[in-house]
Amino acid sequence: MTSPAFAAPSPMAVPPKKGAARPFSALRRSLMVLGVLLLPTACGDPAPARAEPPPHSFAPLVEKMLPAVVNISTSQTVKNKKQGQLPMPEFPPGSPFGDFFRDYQERQKENDQGGGDDKGGQATSLGSGFIIDSSGYVVTNNHVIEGADEITVRLQDDTQMKATLVGTDKATDIALLKVEPASKLPAMVWGNSDALKVGDWVVAIGNPFGLGGTVTAGIISARGRDIGAGKYDDFLQTDASINLGNSGGPLINLNGEVIGMNTAIFSPQANDGEAGSVGIGFAIPAVVIKNVVQQLRDTGKVRRGWLGVQIQDVTPDIAETLKLKQQRGALVAVVSPGGPGEQAGLKQGDVIVSIDGKDVTNGRMLPRIVAEEPVGHKAALVVLRKGGKINVTVSLGELREDTDAGAASAAASNAGPAEAEGTIDSVGLTLDALSPKVRQKFSVRDDAQGVAVVRVAPNSPAAKRELKAGDLIVEVGQEEVNTPNDVAVRVTKAKDNGQKAVLLLVERAGDLLFVALPLE
Repeated sequence: MTSPAFAAPSPMAVPPKKGAARPFSALRRSLMVLGVLLLPTACGDPAPARAEPPPHSFAPLVEKMLPAVVNISTSQTVKNKKQGQLPMPEFPPGSPFGDFFRDYQERQKENDQGGGDDKGGQATSLGSGFIIDSSGYVVTNNHVIEGADEITVRLQDDTQMKATLVGTDKATDIALLKVEPASKLPAMVWGNSDALKVGDWVVAIGNPFGLGGTVTAGIISARGRDIGAGKYDDFLQTDASINLGNSGGPLINLNGEVIGMNTAIFSPQANDGEAGSVGIGFAIPAVVIKNVVQQLRDTGKVRRGWLGVQIQDVTPDIAETLKLKQQRGALVAVVSPGGPGEQAGLKQGDVIVSIDGKDVTNGRMLPRIVAEEPVGHKAALVVLRKGGKINVTVSLGELREDTDAGAASAAASNAGPAEAEGTIDSVGLTLDALSPKVRQKFSVRDDAQGVAVVRVAPNSPAAKRELKAGDLIVEVGQEEVNTPNDVAVRVTKAKDNGQKAVLLLVERAGDLLFVALPLE
């Protein structure tokens, strides 16, 4: 699925053109942030399960919750072309926002040509939020307020207050605001999103299309959704109708507790370019929001645990190659030199299947679990290594933006002696040692080691696994290789042992990844 593009406030203020939608797959679908609304300024015969009936009315619940839901408007100064136009932002395929922005730029161009003045304009956006503390703390999405010069919070009784930004976390799209009310405000309470089940009733409240105080109801449709928004994706999916402008609004359970924050929708694009709800919306779970908000409130920033490894999913081929009984866990592709993982004894090729008693079923889960742990936490890992199971305790470090930079560049000696190019016909690989000529040809760094792939035969096993010229084969069967002959010997050995595939450790553009190369 295409990653959503977050629509920051922008200066467009005209209706979309007819027929402006752009196709995205057969159904012209797009995943888009709910974000800001831009304004001119089973089998057999088992006993049937008993389903909980919906409430006779949601009115008592809504009446209690509405006062704690707010509308959020932002404004930012926009320069015209003479002062330097804003760059064209990225929008989801088919999004009407792209047309808004293009039309705005055309009008600005016409104004410039007509001798307009140099004064900038004001872009206004609307979103949603909810109060979590009676003293005036408000939670919303980062993309609702990103880039704003001024933020205004409006209560259900139309009271308006200027808000200050306490802190934001782009990685999870969460922002914390603070207003200074004359008296205590109604506040929402957190619920346990981990206890939610698919099919549970939920209610969404927000500000769709600028229509404040809108309420919709539905159920939890799915959990643990990865929509490509970031590496910590763990969204709740709901069919409660939510639309553009609902971003930052609460998703609540029937106990009146916040169990999520509405953030994105999946929507087809009509011919007129407008997007609407089709019953697939996504919310950030409360357990994630609570952790981030508490850190923003305490320190204004978020600190995340760091394990010091780069991981990938265990594919069926990799599971078979490593002789794993199940296709599960996070495969360690890189161990950062000097990092927490290396200090605890983690190695390339390890498969992490559990952390602190939580099963790790895929590679996507591990970074999210680790990130939620405090820095210094001693994490208990269960690791599969060469057919055995071991326990490893890691004292987590702090994740920084540049923490893993160069992690794939572990200390290494220069290439071994150069030898003639060699071809392994059975897998479709032509290889060469890392001579100065080969390093220059493929822009290989001086400290890299391994064997260079110089050609891949079409329709070969190597081609089917998307190996490419310029890739470096660092290990074969978890043993280092330095010459084409090393690779050939280990491939032949694997075939003689009856293996259907052999595990390669491949370096590509500075990143390491495991590839299960078929031998049949």
